[in-house]
Order: sequence, then C-alpha cells, then structure tokens
Amino acid sequence: MDGGGSNLKVVEESSRPKVRFSHAGLRILALALTLVASILAGVDKETKVLSVALIKTLPPVQVPVTAKWQYLSAFVYFVVANAIACSYAATSLIFLMVAGRCFRHSTSSLALVMLDLIITVFLFSAEGAAIGVGLIGRDGNSHVLWNKVCNVFEGFCRHMTAAVILSLLGSFVFLWLVVLSIVNLHKKSMETEGKN
Repeated sequence: MDGGGSNLKVVEESSRPKVRFSHAGLRILALALTLVASILAGVDKETKVLSVALIKTLPPVQVPVTAKWQYLSAFVYFVVANAIACSYAATSLIFLMVAGRCFRHSTSSLALVMLDLIITVFLFSAEGAAIGVGLIGRDGNSHVLWNKVCNVFEGFCRHMTAAVILSLLGSFVFLWLVVLSIVNLHKKSMETEGKN
C-alpha cells in the first residue's frame, strides 16, 4: 500500500512542471497572436484618390480619402482589447514563472482562471464588433444606403481581416487555457477528496 501511494506522489510531481510549461507555452502563443493582431490593425491605413462628381455638368473632382482604424469605434475597441490581452498575457506569464509554487494553491489558480476567462470574453466581444463593421464594409447595407468600402480600400480590409483572424486564434488559445485550468483544478479537488 505504501509503495503505491509514493508512486502516485511521484507521478503528480512530475506532471506539474508539464502543466506549467504548457500554460507558459500557450500564454506565449496568446501574447504573440494578440501582439501581432494589435500591431497589424494599429498600423492599418490606406489612402486612395477618388473621383467625386459635385455637379453633373462639371468634370469630377479628385479627392484623397484615407481609411484608418481610428475612424471606427469598433476597430478602436478591437485594437485596445488586443493590446490589453497582450499585456495581460505577458503579466500572467511573468506571474506563472516567478510565482510557480503559489500557482499550486487553488485560490491563485482560480484567480488566474477567472482573469483568463474575462480576457477571453473581452477579446471575443471586440472581434465580434470588428467583424460586424467589417461585413458592412465588405457588403454594404442597401437598406440604410451604406455603400461598400472594401472594393475601394482593399488593402485596409485585407490587413484588418488578417488582424481579426489572428485575434480569434488568440481568443481560442485563452479559451484553451481556461479549459486546461478548470480540468487541473478539478483533478486537484478530486485528489483532495481522495485523500480525505
């Protein structure tokens, strides 16, 4: 009986560094994805010269028009959300590395899971807003007479689409972190109940 219990303890201790390493690897991946998404969206800008006919009898006037992420509040929200998620991923990674032993306690683990969940929801909401505005930009809306803009600002729309895709991948990494943490917390609670 004694030998079986000590083997279980050895298995538990050897699996903990793997769990921390997988958490660290996922946090690094989330950090990279949200960082690239925020930079890609944050530098997205395109200027085109458009012909505008003011009066039908006069020739059209050439007007330079610029598309920037700052012009739409949904894109501002998207860039800020990704910047916050990136900062959080870096901070939580540092916490995980420095306070690795504290991470074993259920209160600190639970706090980290809750923060991961908040960041995941925050990112998904920002992506939803950006996708909604992006679809209007791509397809327009004939009911309210909004014209398409992605046929004019193709580069701007391509960059923003790439940023949204990277951010979505980052959201799913954060979601996977939440799932892993909940599974680990469940295993710890089952081990505690088994000892009692």
